[in-house]
Amino acid sequence: MTKKQQAIYDARSLGRGKMLTLGLQHMFAMFGATVLVPVITGLSMSATLLFAGLGTLVFHLCTKMRVPAFLGSSFAFLGGYAAVVSMGTEQGLSAAESLPYACIGVFCAGVFYFVLASLFAVYGAKRVMRFFPPVVTGPIIIAIGLTLSGSAITNCTSNWWIALLAIAIIIVCNIFGRGMIKIVPILLGVLGSYLVAACFGLCDFSAVKEAAWFGLPFKMENTAFSVFSNPNWGLIVAAIIAILPISIATMMEHIGDMCAISSTVGENFLENPGLHRTLMGDGLATALASLFGAPANTTYGENTGVLNITKVFDPKVIRIAACIAIILSFCPKFSALIGAMPAATIGGVSLVLYGMISAVGVRNIVENKVDFTASRNVIIAALILVLAIGIKYGAGDSVSIGFTSLSGLAIAALVGIALNAILPGMDYEFGKNEQGDTSVNFEVNRVKEQK
Repeated sequence: MTKKQQAIYDARSLGRGKMLTLGLQHMFAMFGATVLVPVITGLSMSATLLFAGLGTLVFHLCTKMRVPAFLGSSFAFLGGYAAVVSMGTEQGLSAAESLPYACIGVFCAGVFYFVLASLFAVYGAKRVMRFFPPVVTGPIIIAIGLTLSGSAITNCTSNWWIALLAIAIIIVCNIFGRGMIKIVPILLGVLGSYLVAACFGLCDFSAVKEAAWFGLPFKMENTAFSVFSNPNWGLIVAAIIAILPISIATMMEHIGDMCAISSTVGENFLENPGLHRTLMGDGLATALASLFGAPANTTYGENTGVLNITKVFDPKVIRIAACIAIILSFCPKFSALIGAMPAATIGGVSLVLYGMISAVGVRNIVENKVDFTASRNVIIAALILVLAIGIKYGAGDSVSIGFTSLSGLAIAALVGIALNAILPGMDYEFGKNEQGDTSVNFEVNRVKEQK
């Protein structure tokens, strides 16, 4: 029995109540980051929740119900939204009127995922994955966690005591807990620190009192369809040109995320169901969300961190979380309640989860035995890390390149892929062994489980 099969068997033995609790934990794990995108961009928070849930279910359908991934809001497109809003305001439109144009650009970016998915389907993973070896994907995974860490620290600084309480609860429950307590440390960390903050009057619940119990998650005037009642074709074209290149970088992030999930779960998802299916699911979810005024979707590292902590890999748990998100998207009062959660609570939980993402990247490199005595590998890894982190914290998140802006992570991914293709000495061959593809030594894991 493989690591994943054992985890699924163990999860099913937990019962419906505990499975529901695990689903809640995954929902809370993605919530902190997912709601930040609509807060920053002005998109609908309820629509964001709805299409995070629907997008996750679409992804699972596309991937044969095999991959335990949750899809939440992508931060990579923040620069694109800001650029289109700026262009719209220059032409006399308000920010609210400009956002649907940005959504059209994001829709096209989602459709572009199908191009790369087609390459995998036509040429096979072996030929395409030569350009994405562990020396590229490992540092990208590390950079994902490190670049996200800044937002976690910022949230923690609002009240370090509450943040440290969340971290302490997670550590104690995970290390010393027994039974269900050991499985849901993230959820307990959120609830415990939130409750203490509320008791000390650190939460503002005025918006919760005013919010309705039931409401539709989106309004038609905020969707991409509203643009075509009186379209500005110049702005439509400009939005597509500004946002479409970002999808190249997010697809590279997707591949890194799939490597991280494969590594965590111990299952070669790059081969089965295949990257063409996971890319298609991610792209379809993004395209669907953007049409209805929700942010672009992406596979969430936070939930990979939860998988790593809980060791429960049953995709059904993720689907439960998706259904919960869909149901709650119709409750404005719940959105307000989550909005009242202290930033420090989100920061404390994120600090642990983002660290877990980077740790998986380190594991990806170590278990693949990437040869860092080879200069080409050192140069590739060094530039990926320095560009991703340096641009993020030194150049204000992104760098303008021609008609668009790219994040440090996007530039780092593109540079890493290009250098790996150009520099001599590339010897990675996808499909040669499972450890090389997913950074998991299945023999070692089975020995550990027997002990």
